[in-house]
Amino acid sequence: MPPKKFAQAQSAEPGIPFWAQRRSWRDYMGPGFVAGCAAVISLLVYHEGMGWQGTAGVMLSAGLLLYLFQRDVARYRPKFMENPGNLLLVAVLITTTLLTGRVSYLLMEGIAYGVYFLQHDAVIYGLPLASGAMLAALLIDVHTAIIVSTILSFCAALWLQDFSYPVFVFVGSISGAFKVALCKRRSAVLRAGLYVSGASVLAGLAAALLRGEMHTAMGASILVFSMINGIAVTAVVSMALPALESAFKITTDIRLIELLDLNQPLLRNLLVHAPGTYHHSIIVGNLAEAAAEAVGANPLLARVSAYYHDIGKAKMPDYFIENQQSMVNRHEKLSTTMSSLIISSHVRDGVEMAEAQKLPEPIIDVIREHHGTSLMTYFHQKARNMHEPGAPPINEDDYRYPGPRPQTRVAAIIMMADAVEAASRVLTDPTPARISALVEKLTTKIFLEGQLDECELTLKDMQRIKERFIYILTSIFHRRIDYPGMGIDDKTDQQADTRMGRGSGAAEETGAESAKGAGSLRSFKG
Repeated sequence: MPPKKFAQAQSAEPGIPFWAQRRSWRDYMGPGFVAGCAAVISLLVYHEGMGWQGTAGVMLSAGLLLYLFQRDVARYRPKFMENPGNLLLVAVLITTTLLTGRVSYLLMEGIAYGVYFLQHDAVIYGLPLASGAMLAALLIDVHTAIIVSTILSFCAALWLQDFSYPVFVFVGSISGAFKVALCKRRSAVLRAGLYVSGASVLAGLAAALLRGEMHTAMGASILVFSMINGIAVTAVVSMALPALESAFKITTDIRLIELLDLNQPLLRNLLVHAPGTYHHSIIVGNLAEAAAEAVGANPLLARVSAYYHDIGKAKMPDYFIENQQSMVNRHEKLSTTMSSLIISSHVRDGVEMAEAQKLPEPIIDVIREHHGTSLMTYFHQKARNMHEPGAPPINEDDYRYPGPRPQTRVAAIIMMADAVEAASRVLTDPTPARISALVEKLTTKIFLEGQLDECELTLKDMQRIKERFIYILTSIFHRRIDYPGMGIDDKTDQQADTRMGRGSGAAEETGAESAKGAGSLRSFKG
């Protein structure tokens, strides 16, 4: 196909050349990133004697590297380009790392002048340029960290005019990035810094050998500053990481691990005021984590989101069946519309509580989406049964959650795990076959209602999720042998109920006998 026709075929507006079409600001995001970042880099690596030609050469070289990065991301990771903040974050990491290097250069010069045996020319081996790649690995991914390492190594070569120095920077950057790639604690940054020190010492040793100054004061100075390098990198990363997490609203695994602490205020409040919901959330967390791992989603995010998905129930815990300690059902004296408003309000309350505690945005999204637009079947069916002829028709939307539907795989997994865990509580004889049938019924129901239409789960993913749910629930409801002397017969049970002031029907959950199927009970539970 000729180039002109090919361009028209690829255009969004048929018949109009691609260069003449109207474009949004997003279309200029990539070129703006390349040009702006290259211009800043050329200023940061400027040194005396470079001249305007050298500056233009640096800008052009940096621009070419950044353009290749931008095209790589646009082609192989298009979702990365959907958020303008991602390219801005990469630009900030590259430019601030170079700026930190220039400031550190002045500080290292002071150290070299203060310690008589340290050589001034060796201070470049103490610059924390590896911090950029480590932050990229923590905040984005290792792939981006490798690219950032390459760009920073190239910029360091242009700045310091030393052919061996880019190798030193690249080795330290890659070592630090790989070490923090699966980092789960902030203290792991310190260990990564020590790892960077070790790698930098080896790279510094190679540089000293290449310079032929291994047995001189310069060689010793290179090794000393190489050890300082890891300490400086640790300090920079530790200070910059929380600020960048907050500024760009990025949820790292380190932050998720901190939220798993059961002494977090929201989880503690849920345990004290809604212990039934708290226990339910823990089980949902186990189900969601296993399912997320099976389909390649983030299992840590799934577990943490499951822990917090029902925190809104702590405001009115007695209106949810898992928290009712007595047989008095508060919904018996309320209209069905009022009951549905109270049940659905836990989503709105949960979002407000999460925002007040500044939880990460992905967790707030799960709280908002974990019921989707599903129908509260129990109250809707009750309203239909009570409906009198001639009365205004029942509006089904009054008994639906506000939504939106799950937008991510994690939110969809938690929606299904929430339904399955709640419904499994009514199984009188939870055999593996019954558990399997229940999981199949509920996940199919959610799928047919269209609740999963806006997320990226495939049918193959659904099968894997069901297998994990069945395995874990079967393990939870395992059988136990009847130990001698530990049995409780019906007579003993009735005597206990009498002492507690309950009737003979105490063993039945309020509302469960009226629920028509597992889906109805789930709606009553909320």
